[in-house]
Amino acid sequence: MTAQNFYPASYEASRQAFYQDVTAVRQSWPAARLISHPLAPTDGEEQEDGKGLTLDWIEADALERPEKLLIFTAGEHGIEGYAGAALFELFLQEFLPRLDPRATGLRLVHCINPWGMQQRRKVKANGVDLNRNFVWDTAAFSPAANPDYARFAGVFNPTRPLRSYTGGQLAFVAALLRAALTTGVHRFSLAATLGQYRFPKGFYYGGDAIQEETRLMMDLYRAGVQQYQHIALLDMHSGFGPRGRISVICSPLEPRRPEDLQRSFAYPQVVKTTDEKFYPILGDMIDYIYTLVQHDAPRKSLFAATLEMGTLGDSTFASARSLIAMIMENQVYCHGAGSQDLRQRVEQDFEALYRPADPQWQASVLADARQAFQGILKAEGFIE
Repeated sequence: MTAQNFYPASYEASRQAFYQDVTAVRQSWPAARLISHPLAPTDGEEQEDGKGLTLDWIEADALERPEKLLIFTAGEHGIEGYAGAALFELFLQEFLPRLDPRATGLRLVHCINPWGMQQRRKVKANGVDLNRNFVWDTAAFSPAANPDYARFAGVFNPTRPLRSYTGGQLAFVAALLRAALTTGVHRFSLAATLGQYRFPKGFYYGGDAIQEETRLMMDLYRAGVQQYQHIALLDMHSGFGPRGRISVICSPLEPRRPEDLQRSFAYPQVVKTTDEKFYPILGDMIDYIYTLVQHDAPRKSLFAATLEMGTLGDSTFASARSLIAMIMENQVYCHGAGSQDLRQRVEQDFEALYRPADPQWQASVLADARQAFQGILKAEGFIE
């Protein structure tokens, strides 16, 4: 099978393949269940396949003793579910047969944000970014969070149709230069990526309430933490980091140092969201499950991380390109574009940021995933 065959062409094709994957799981876990939860429509949703959207997962409990639980998730940022689905298939083919079903349970989640995957957007139809929605205390849904976002809102949230591709780029560069002279580039970048709860039509908007998808995942995590002694969660994302490489992004709540994890996993690219190599996140799903374990089951052990597939690269120029692509895509979606050609160019940039079609990139990411899965699953006791 070539690398390209791992990457689905559409949300519908990916979901159908997932429905068939339960057969492979049942070879070792005969009682494995496919659960398909219909999601209540959100304002603005359109169904392309004539069916309601579903949040789908496979549950397979340990056959003899509930020692270890492996949770595998993708598509929290909808469009990133395409690359996530490829890693999921790699896991099923090469690592699932190496797990011990007697002591290991599975929770395999196809796509946390199916509307976003179907429509090739990061967010839900109502604009909520689910990876800013996993708050432990709902008081965190405060418009006062991340005040610097409001300071740069005119840059991040243009409220007019996009008329010029070059003009949009120049406006961002001008704003970046002004920030460098006043607040600093780091503060500007942090304002963009941290998350915010004030501008529903802005990017990284965390919402004003827990979303249905978020609640389902919270319940799934809570049940798993209650049942098993050791939990590992691997969440697939794409976009940031060195091009064609996978970064293992850990929570600041993970007690081990990145350099210790690098040695343990025999994998070089491990960072925390407190490092200069990655950014902190409000309402982050990985932070949530660490808080859950600390609160509900402090004697149990957890390793949770995001596997982030880099696309444009990790240079300052690449980071600027990423933000420009996000700003323009959101502007065009919310306010329109001056022409169909301009809309298509913006959509192409956005696709390149989250689901590259380059076969070399696809093969490189699969190779890194193979190494990362091997290191993490062995170090955490899931495989020999």
